[in-house]
Amino acid sequence: MIPHKQAMKRRQFLKGTVGAASLVALSGCDNLTQSSWFPAILNKAERLTELVQRAVTPKGALAKEYGEADISKIFPANGNTDPGTAQYADHVALNFSDWTLEVVGLVQAPRSWSLAALKELPSRTQITRHDCVEGWSAIGKWTGVPLGDLMHQVEPLPSAQYAVFHCADVDDDGIAYYESIAVADCYHPQTILAYELNGATLDVPHGAPLRLRFERQLGYKQAKYVMKIELVDSLTGIGGGKGGYWEDQGYEWYAGI
Repeated sequence: MIPHKQAMKRRQFLKGTVGAASLVALSGCDNLTQSSWFPAILNKAERLTELVQRAVTPKGALAKEYGEADISKIFPANGNTDPGTAQYADHVALNFSDWTLEVVGLVQAPRSWSLAALKELPSRTQITRHDCVEGWSAIGKWTGVPLGDLMHQVEPLPSAQYAVFHCADVDDDGIAYYESIAVADCYHPQTILAYELNGATLDVPHGAPLRLRFERQLGYKQAKYVMKIELVDSLTGIGGGKGGYWEDQGYEWYAGI
């Protein structure tokens, strides 16, 4: 686990990078971002950050876990706090009794689970700190099914490199939210699909009925309202092609802390 001061520096760097890109556009230099070479430089720098971070962080290293007394009195619900679609409203009315999670794509045995079936599987509870790129942190207790257990059931093909999380919410322009992580990170013991927060059933503002908890990365990677996981060999052609809704807006794909 990287110390909190280093995590803060990383968040500040990320915010500064996004801010710098905005300044380039505002100053009339947006032709840089539209050029063939400038985005490539940014992408190479991000890839280097990921390679270095993975090199210095042991595989399977755990994010710090806390005690019950450390749980924050308020855990903010930011980002989208309600998908706002008629289909999702129907699920809420039925208490998500007909919600299903699909795992498809480059797997040997694609399958789906009802929410009830997921809750019958062995669960993991972890008390961890959520670090938001906006600068705030909160500690919460999450309970859910380890994603690695689902991966063992569907058996990813050797060509599967990324797990793409398709979500139930859309933005004001009708663009669907999605996120992605490396397939290898699906097997990390703290990577879970959470259905409880602080001992209570996950509520709508916090991502009911299923929310990805990917504890060693920043908050925007923790996808809410997860309804399908697709294993792919490339992120090209999915969403905006950058690996996630927020990444398509300029955030880094690798957000390790």
